[in-house]
Amino acid sequence: MLLAAALIPAEPAATPVSEWLSRPLFHGGGFDLTVGSLAAAVLLFCLCVLLSMLVRQLLRRYARRYEHVNLSSIYVFGRLMHYLLLLVGVLLALNASGIPIARFTVFAGALGVGLGFGLQAIFNNFVCGVVLLFDRSLKVGDFVDLASGVHGRVRDIHIRATRITTNDDIDVLVPNSEFVNGRVVNWTVREGFRRLKVPFHVAYASDKETVRQAALQAVREVKFTLDAEGDKAPQVRLVAFGEWALQFELVVWLNADATRRPGAALAAYNWALHDALLAHGITIPLPQRDVQLRRPQRAIPVS
Repeated sequence: MLLAAALIPAEPAATPVSEWLSRPLFHGGGFDLTVGSLAAAVLLFCLCVLLSMLVRQLLRRYARRYEHVNLSSIYVFGRLMHYLLLLVGVLLALNASGIPIARFTVFAGALGVGLGFGLQAIFNNFVCGVVLLFDRSLKVGDFVDLASGVHGRVRDIHIRATRITTNDDIDVLVPNSEFVNGRVVNWTVREGFRRLKVPFHVAYASDKETVRQAALQAVREVKFTLDAEGDKAPQVRLVAFGEWALQFELVVWLNADATRRPGAALAAYNWALHDALLAHGITIPLPQRDVQLRRPQRAIPVS
């Protein structure tokens, strides 16, 4: 009997590390949360976050290496993988910590009530952000003009808001719901060519053919003009007979560079038009008004 007891190996003594990892932090509700389970949960979640960063970095390198790749599709795929890996990380962390997911049913119901009241705007922007990622009408790199007056290039589409960089290199965060519920002018949703109308006026005594030649000469001096023939050729139109001047309109097609810089393009055409009209001796009149002063007549007394 003593020999059998001597042959049975003794259980190894617990090390300080194992004792520290098995130290309970929380007990109740049918599960025990220890230091080890909490460390494993944090480690799994961090691994999923690092994996998401690695996947997005690889996708960016792939997009830079191959020029034929659609950058918008790469961006959408990277964002979806990021959200998916975060969800997987949360589920793995809950499983590693020993917290049963079924316990969160009551919490999910309370969260749904909270979304219906206090978090309604945040949840609305999140859903709108997912819609923008799947919808092909708006993508990263587009130049947009919003009803609120914000215009610029789409840089990122996040969960709550979309980052737009203006031509002044200012980043504006616009809620995603504004793109779904409001009016959005996308200048680059299809091809990068857009038409611009530049109004100007000249004196009534000016020769119309000379005005047309001067305006076409101004168009050739601007680098934003699309070099195309046919229906995209520049046009000069007499649109109205004003009270004190002939109203003309210069219609030009812009290239892809000018499409993202409408303010600079309009300023360039106005500058070239002014130089061309002065060079051809065409007068640009100022508004004139005729004012007649009458002396009041003295009332004749009635006898």
